[in-house]
Amino acid sequence: MKVIASSLRKGNVVDVDGRLYVVLKAENFHPGKGTPTTSVDMRRISDGVKVSERWKTTEQVEKANVDEREWDFLYDDGEGFHFMNPETFEQVAASHDVVGDDKAYLEPGMKVFLRTFEGNPIALELPQRMTVEIAETEPVVKGQTASSSYKPAITNIGVRVMVPPHIDVGTRIVINTADNSYVERAKD
Repeated sequence: MKVIASSLRKGNVVDVDGRLYVVLKAENFHPGKGTPTTSVDMRRISDGVKVSERWKTTEQVEKANVDEREWDFLYDDGEGFHFMNPETFEQVAASHDVVGDDKAYLEPGMKVFLRTFEGNPIALELPQRMTVEIAETEPVVKGQTASSSYKPAITNIGVRVMVPPHIDVGTRIVINTADNSYVERAKD
């Protein structure tokens, strides 16, 4: 299935010259003059080699046909990260290369979208937003305006995030899992 390059997202699987690649990062560049381009960092599925590619945003790219469905995360150990298909109870283990930096977000029982090709996990997609608790942050400085400044904080799962000054230790917040950015204070 052909798609335009600008529609590629993290976790998509593309076929380039007969080889499958998982998209790790995709950015669209729109210069003032010249042709808009899409820069894509990818990992080759067969051997794990990372490559960068640049296409015109309107160029057609072959998107590979992979199985994408919801799986339950069970646990991680020396073998990798174990997931279970909730319908068939089939289990697969994803390597540390497949999970990457997303391992901080994984909690037992969590539902994630796992892309598999010929029964092997090749890419993981987390829920877009997650609720976490602030474990450590700097105290509020009097006179600091809320609109202009953010302060660093560390969440209970070990992810660093920049938060507004009014957020304190123990506060539950919603973060965007794609870029570890603060979204809002949790409503629960």
